[in-house]
Amino acid sequence: MKIIDVSRPVQNSTPTWPGDTPFDFELMWTKEASGSVNIGKLEMSTHTGTHIDAPFHFNSEAKKVHELDLSIYCGKAKVIHLQDVEEITAHELKKFDLFQTERLLIRTDSWDDPLRFPEEFSYFHPDAAAYLKEIGVRLVGVDVPSVDFMKSKELPAHHSFLENSIYILEGLDLSAAGQGDYELIALPLKIVDGDGSPVRAILRTFE
Repeated sequence: MKIIDVSRPVQNSTPTWPGDTPFDFELMWTKEASGSVNIGKLEMSTHTGTHIDAPFHFNSEAKKVHELDLSIYCGKAKVIHLQDVEEITAHELKKFDLFQTERLLIRTDSWDDPLRFPEEFSYFHPDAAAYLKEIGVRLVGVDVPSVDFMKSKELPAHHSFLENSIYILEGLDLSAAGQGDYELIALPLKIVDGDGSPVRAILRTFE
């Protein structure tokens, strides 16, 4: 079995969406001070680094993190490389053999500097969702901060994925993942009433 870590590291220098809560970790108690243990404190957005979006993130009537079906986030997955494409459309996706793909992870390489939040990145056209539902996709994962255009307020891709019962995984690091089939594990924390959650996402292959 081989494990590929496809999570972005989270540290105090981790870039976050402009205006969102920055990541902060500090030791509140040191072993020297407490006499027994180190204890840290976290402050962060629920959309820091590699994370899932619960539908509640963009629809106040939709499912929250603790209500999600965990089977969506673990199981067979396919990685494809779709570089130098600004907008990911159904037409672009039809160029790949996605037969029996339940979880589709797309490496775009459009987030070129991991230490800076990108000003532009690849995003989805809403027509992609209907096609992906048609072929049985339940989860879409991307190596960028959002499935939508950076400056979008209407979030058409997010809404089209929800309308087609497809869930969203964002901020992956797929730089070490070649095209092919894997097992994905990317479980969210059980955040009651949460709008999203960081995940430790891995791909597994069996050799």
